[in-house]
Parts: sequence; C-alpha cells; structure tokens
Amino acid sequence: MEHVIETNELAKRYGDVAALDGVSVSVRRGDVYGLVGDNGAGKTTLFKLLCGLAFPTAGEMRLFGAHAPSDLGRQRARVGSIIESPGFYPNLSVERNLECCRIQKGVPGGEAVGRLLEEVGLAYAKDRACKDLSMGMKQRLGLAMALIGEPELLVLDEPTSGLDPSGIVEMRALLLRLNREKGITVVVSSHHLAELEQMATVYGFLNRGRLLEQVGAEQLRARCADFIDIAVSDPAGYTVLLERERPGERYQVLPDQAVRILDPRAGAEAYSGLAGAAGMDVFRLERRTMSLEQYYLGLKEKGAA
Repeated sequence: MEHVIETNELAKRYGDVAALDGVSVSVRRGDVYGLVGDNGAGKTTLFKLLCGLAFPTAGEMRLFGAHAPSDLGRQRARVGSIIESPGFYPNLSVERNLECCRIQKGVPGGEAVGRLLEEVGLAYAKDRACKDLSMGMKQRLGLAMALIGEPELLVLDEPTSGLDPSGIVEMRALLLRLNREKGITVVVSSHHLAELEQMATVYGFLNRGRLLEQVGAEQLRARCADFIDIAVSDPAGYTVLLERERPGERYQVLPDQAVRILDPRAGAEAYSGLAGAAGMDVFRLERRTMSLEQYYLGLKEKGAA
C-alpha cells in the first residue's frame, strides 16, 4: 500500500534543544494515524516539518513518495492542516474567512465555500463574525479551511482542543466520515486518548522528541485486551482442565508458568474455582485491562525511548 508520509531519522533542533530526535514514521494511504505524546513531546514540531512551516536539522522526509525540496513543496498542495490554533480575521464572517482562505490557496470555484460549510455543519452560521464563534465552531471552521482544495491528507494538531463532550463526538464523527467516504488519510494528535481509541488505525507514541513505538490498532488492542493471569500449582494440568471444562477459551502459558486467559468469558472466581475443584493451589489471580493512556505511560516507564 502506498505511503503518504515517510520520515527517516528526522530531527529538529532549536539551539541545544532537540525538539525531534531521529523520528522514523510511516503513514499509509487511508490510515487514521493517532499521534500520542505529552506537551513538549514533539508532536507540533513534527507536524510543522510535514507542512513546511519549519525545516529539519537532519534526516529525510517523503510526502507521497517525493523527497526533493522542490517536490515536497508541490506535494504539500495535497495536504490540509490545522497546526496549533486556526487563525481567522475576527471581524469577518465565517463565509468571508473561508473565501479568503480559498483565494490565498489559489483554489478556483467559489461554490466550494458553501459546500464546505455544509460539510462541517457551519452553513447556519455563515454570516456570523468569527470573533463571536464558540470554540467548537472555530475548530469546525479550521477544519473547513484545511479541506479547501480537496486534500488527500489531513494533518490535525489537537482538533478537539477546548471542545465540550458533544463537540468532541461530532468532530470525531466528521473525521471518520471524511476518512471512510472520501478516502482522506488523517494524521491527528489529541490529549483525549479515549477519543483516539475510537478513531485510529495506527498509533505513534512520542516522548521527549523520540518515537517510542509505532503500532497498528489491532496489535495494540491485543496487547491491551482484557485478560486474567492465574498462577497454579500445576499449570500443565490446569490447561488440560481448561480445555475440557471451558472449550473455546483462549489462553497462553507465561514464562513464569502462570496461565493467561485471553478475553475471559466469566469472572475471575470461575477460573480459580476450576483450579480449586481439581485440588490445585492458586498462588496468584489477577484480572487486567489497559487503556491507551495506561499503555503509553507504561512505555515511558519502561524507558522504551
């Protein structure tokens, strides 16, 4: 599958500070790529490099396969972005702001403005001055500006920042629709990690300018899945018992000889009771499931950087 973004050991320094340090990411066409990281992790710096708002100190970057500086400039016409807060003319209307953006980008056809306002749910407010917009409306207008010119790739830096819960849900639904119906590849950062879990097909975890890991959503779900660890006096005998009494259960025997029940179909007491009824001692019984936030914190704690 075609890669729309590829970076190789990309770095950006500001004096003695390494904002990005050897970051290699790859984003395939059609992905929703969720970039996770604390404030100062390097998310905005990476986005600025991708969009030509800053230039790398070292490393290579490809957009749609192109990597020469002149070619990158041309490929960025296929990219729409929100970097930090969208900028508006506060006294102009929503419609006029979007029209100005269209003209600045050199996109022909004024009819695109009305269509985009409909698409992002702002047609009703087209005559309202931008200074009077709510945060959610400003984010929607920012997205409309990013969509001018029908980009194939959206790069969105915290598009749900400042939104209330309803606004977050609406923004997520809009981005998913653009991805699924129009095939737009989306690269998005967010502090709302539970929200990213409902969108992303691939994750990149940044910490202090370095990429800790890039992982697909399916693989991540498997790592974070609900499971029960049970350590018993006879692990081999317990697996035989498990297959006989609870056929279809998925399990693994861990290096410490505990048995891990994957996606358990019953409460923990059912599995300990199974061992007890067979005369086995239970030394440890633990049920766990990890959120995206817990997974990221675990990566940091392990010193994966």
